[in-house]
Amino acid sequence: MRDELRDYIVKHMIHDPKFALRDDEPLITGGLVDSFSLVELALFIEEKFGVHFPDSELTADNMNTVTQILNNITAKLK
Repeated sequence: MRDELRDYIVKHMIHDPKFALRDDEPLITGGLVDSFSLVELALFIEEKFGVHFPDSELTADNMNTVTQILNNITAKLK
């Protein structure tokens, strides 16, 4: 799941497949992606992993790093 998520982010959001994205790297607050891209990411997560994130959860506080995103997906899968 981690690799698929990271791969999607670097290819479709950062637009640099060779970017070495760390799990703790800040995506939004670090300027790598904008907050509007979170909707696109949420659609990918829903399609790929079957997990839905309401708009109210699509914030930099909840979705700023790969680790945060994975923790949120895992919590919803339980």
